[in-house]
Amino acid sequence: MVLSAYTYVFVIGTFFSLLEAYNNGANDVANAWATSVSSRSVTYRQAMFLCVIFEMTGALAVGARTAATIKNGIIPIEAFQGNAGVQLLAFTCASAGAAIWVMWCTRHNAHVSSTYSLVSSIAGVGVATVGVKGVQWGWNGGQGLGAIFSGLAMAPAISAVFAAVIFMLIKLVVHVRARPVPWAVWSSPCFFLIAGTVCALSIVYKGSPRLGLKEKPAWFIAGVSLGTGLGLCFLSAFFFVPYVHAKVVKRDYTLKLYDMLRGPLLFRRPAPPDAGRAMVPDYAVMKHGDGADEDGDLEDGASTQHDVTKYPYEAERSAEKMAAGATRATGTDGTTGVDVPAAVIRVKPRTLAEEEGAVPAATQEEYRLLLTRAVERHHADLRKNRGAIGWAMRTLHANRLGAGSLYERHNVKALFARLPAYPVVALLYGVYYDIHKAQVGVLGTPEGRRMDRVYACAPKYANEVEYLYSFVQVITACTASFAHGANDVGNAVGVWAVMYSAWSTSTAAAAKAPVPLWQIAVIALTICIGFITYGYNIMKVMGNKITYHSPSRGSSMELGAAITILVFSQYKLPVSTSMCITGATVGVGLCNGTFKAVNWQRVGLLFLSWVLTIPIAALIGGGMMALTLNTPSF
Repeated sequence: MVLSAYTYVFVIGTFFSLLEAYNNGANDVANAWATSVSSRSVTYRQAMFLCVIFEMTGALAVGARTAATIKNGIIPIEAFQGNAGVQLLAFTCASAGAAIWVMWCTRHNAHVSSTYSLVSSIAGVGVATVGVKGVQWGWNGGQGLGAIFSGLAMAPAISAVFAAVIFMLIKLVVHVRARPVPWAVWSSPCFFLIAGTVCALSIVYKGSPRLGLKEKPAWFIAGVSLGTGLGLCFLSAFFFVPYVHAKVVKRDYTLKLYDMLRGPLLFRRPAPPDAGRAMVPDYAVMKHGDGADEDGDLEDGASTQHDVTKYPYEAERSAEKMAAGATRATGTDGTTGVDVPAAVIRVKPRTLAEEEGAVPAATQEEYRLLLTRAVERHHADLRKNRGAIGWAMRTLHANRLGAGSLYERHNVKALFARLPAYPVVALLYGVYYDIHKAQVGVLGTPEGRRMDRVYACAPKYANEVEYLYSFVQVITACTASFAHGANDVGNAVGVWAVMYSAWSTSTAAAAKAPVPLWQIAVIALTICIGFITYGYNIMKVMGNKITYHSPSRGSSMELGAAITILVFSQYKLPVSTSMCITGATVGVGLCNGTFKAVNWQRVGLLFLSWVLTIPIAALIGGGMMALTLNTPSF
C-alpha cells in the first residue's frame, strides 16, 4: 500500500536523489575522466560517448540489484523503529544535504567525493534521529566514521606510491633511452599485460557485484585476471606491435587503423619513400602558433628526435622546426659564417604570458577584466559555430540586457527573446568547452603564471612514444568507467531505492532493499547527463591543473588508482575513486624530479574541500532532519 500521506516527501526526495546523481556525474565522473582528457588520449566528446556506453553497460548488465539501506552502517536500521514515514524523511534529508553541498562545490569548481558527501549527510541525519551515541564513530570493521576519516589521507598517499612506481618503470625502461621509440614499441606488450591484469581484477572485485565473481576461490580469480592480462599481451604483440612499428618506426603515414588486422604482415610492408615524420597526434598541453589541429594529426608531423627538455613547449617546437635544416651563423662583423646545425642553437625560453603578450594583473579589477575577456573570447568562438550552440550564443549576444532593473520593458523583451536559447546552451555548452585552454589558466593572472611554472618543470617526451601509451590509457579509462557504473551507481541509487520502498510499501525498508532496474537506468543516465552538461566545470580545475599530463603519465595514474582501490576493497575499507586518482596525479607529478612540477595550491584546496565535506554535509542533512522531525504542530 502506498504511503499516500507522504507522497510529497517522496517527490522531494526523488528530486534531490536525481540532483545528487547529476552532481555525481558533474563532479566524481568528471574527475575520473579528467586524466584521460588532459592527456589527450581521448577528446572531451569521446569521453562523453565512452562514459555513456560504459557507465550504462556496467550499471545495467552487471550492477548490483540490491543496495545497502544505511550507507556503510553508520546508523542502525533499528533507529527508525519500523516507522516508514520517518525513514522516508531521513533519507530525503540525507539526499538533500549531499546534493546541496556537492552542487555548491561543483558550481565553485571545488572537487568533492559524492559518496563521502552522502555518508556524511547520513551521519548528520543519524545524530538528529537517534542522538550522538547511536552513530558509529569508531572503526566499525572499516565501515564507521573513523575509517572514513582515515581514508582521506590513506587512499591518496597509497595511490600516489603505486602510480609513481608504474611511471618510473616506464621512465626507466623507455623515456630515458637514447632511442626511446623502439623501446616503447617492443616493451608495450608488458604494459598491456599489467593493464589487462589490473583491469580484470577491478571488474572482479569492484565492477561485477551481480555476477558474484569475488566470491570465487582465489585460484579462480588469479587465473581469470592473469589470463585476461596474458591474452591482452598476446593480442598486442600479434596486432598492436606490428602496427605501431610501421606507424612510428617506419613512419608510414599511409597506414590506417584497420591495417592493424594484418598483424605480423605489416613488418614486411615497405615504408613510403617520402616518409619523413611519424604522423601521430600532438600531446603537448599547450600549442602557441604551431598550426596544429587540436584533436588531429600535426600538420608537419611529430618530432623525429627524443627531446627531453625543461623548456616551455614553444621553445621546443621552434628548435624542432629549425632542426629540419641548418642555420647560417652570423659573425661579430656581420658576415655570414658557416652552416651550423640548428640543434646546437639554444632558444631562450619564453613564458606562456610572454607568448600571448599578456600584461600581469595587479589589481582585483584587472584580474576580473582578464577573466571576462577570456570568457568573451570563448563565447565569440562559439558564436561562429553553424550548429545549435552557435544560434543560441548569437541569440543571447544579440539580446543582451540593457540598463535598469530586470522589469524594465526593454529588459523584459530581451529576456523573452533569450528564453529559447537557454535550454540549448544548458545542454550543449559543455560539449563545446575547451578543457585544455581552461586548465592552463588565463595568461597574466596569478593562476596562469603558476601553471606556466608547473609545466616548465615537466620534461616533454616524444609524441611517438606517448602515442603508444594512449592506447593503454583508453583501456584503463573505459574499465574504470565500467566499474563505476556497476558499483558506484548502486551506491548512488541506494538512497532513492529506500525512499521508493518505504513509500510504495508503507513499511520501513530492511537492511538490504531491492533496486528496480528502471531506477538503476534512470540514475545511470542522470549521472551521464551531469558529466556531459556540467562536467567541464570540475574537469577544468583537475588534470593539467595539478601537474603536466601526457598519455604515459595518465595511464600510470589510472593504473595506480585502480590498484589502490583493489587493495582497499580487499580489506573492506571505504575508498573514493576521485581521491585515488588525485593522489596518483600528485605521485606522477613528483616523478618529474621537483616539487615545483605540482600545483600545490590546487592540491591544498582539494584536500580542504574533502575535509570540509564531512562536517558541512552532516550539518545540512542533520539540520534539515532535526528541523522537520521536531517541527511543532497543533
